[in-house]
Amino acid sequence: MSETSTRRQLTGRVVSDRMKKTVTVLVERRVEHPLYGKFITRSNKYHAHDEASECKEGDLVMIEECRPIARTKAWRVIKLVEKAKTV
Repeated sequence: MSETSTRRQLTGRVVSDRMKKTVTVLVERRVEHPLYGKFITRSNKYHAHDEASECKEGDLVMIEECRPIARTKAWRVIKLVEKAKTV
């Protein structure tokens, strides 16, 4: 697979790792309100395939669009950007 892929890539925080080989990733983006001009935080949750089950809750990951793997899963984890800080 080439580095210059045309697939969408998003960065987000893992909010759930309870499923086998699947993590739920919360992706936040800031958009400007069309009328008032105030910046609003919009968020979406994506189910992403994590083959090695290495991602834990709170980790920052990069996900990439892929073919549908399950009914709700069409993304895969490509990089673990930052491990969660444990207390």
